[in-house]
Amino acid sequence: MTETLSDVRALVGRHFRHIYRIPEQLISVTIMPIAFVLIFGMLFGSAMQVEGGSYQEYIMAGIFIQVMMANISQTALGVVGDLSNGLVDRFRSLPISRSAVLIGRTTADMALAAWSCALMAGVGYLIGWRIHNGLPKALAAFGLLLLLGFAMSWLGALLGLALRSTESVNALAFMAMMPLVFLSNAFVPPDGLPTWLRVVAEWNPVSMVVTACRQLFGNPTVGLGTGLPAEHPVLMSLLLIGGILAVVIPMSGRAYSTATAR
Repeated sequence: MTETLSDVRALVGRHFRHIYRIPEQLISVTIMPIAFVLIFGMLFGSAMQVEGGSYQEYIMAGIFIQVMMANISQTALGVVGDLSNGLVDRFRSLPISRSAVLIGRTTADMALAAWSCALMAGVGYLIGWRIHNGLPKALAAFGLLLLLGFAMSWLGALLGLALRSTESVNALAFMAMMPLVFLSNAFVPPDGLPTWLRVVAEWNPVSMVVTACRQLFGNPTVGLGTGLPAEHPVLMSLLLIGGILAVVIPMSGRAYSTATAR
């Protein structure tokens, strides 16, 4: 266990040193999250209203979730790059824990997600976003966001190991993220949707996590609907993320063993 943790620390440090040498890699986790907050918060916020607060407060949880979901493609592309440039082959020749390779990758990407959250929170505060339920619940909301980002990184690792192609990863990640994010309550209340589509939006896993974060932040939660996702969003979110991790981590480990055995 101690050796594995040491290997993980070394690999996380390697990922950060790589970013230091190629700072352009920070664009996707720095510029884009800030742009999302400014575009959705200021441009759309000037034309949209929600009950119980400002649109800037309503939208922030959705933007946080969107950036956490982007960890799927972020990690998948990193894994594809490691497989294609021979890095994984070099790891095979070293006395290194196999699990440490994927844990190091997903941990580093989660740290970058935390950096994105901090930037978005700062810019969100400047445009009018506020936390109303106190620091402990706010920290719980950020913890839930990072846990989701961690789960999405593991899902991305599995995707990268399975597809091994940049084009395929980009296409599949886009196809998965678009309906999940935009067919939810992340950006607009689902009240105006047709009945059947509103039910889909209310039971969308993204809607569960968005609603949980809004409740913890004390932001507007209009259009909750009925059922377990609306009544117990935090519990449902934890069960959802825990289920994803319980399934994806073992599958990623097996996929990595298969990929390195070739």
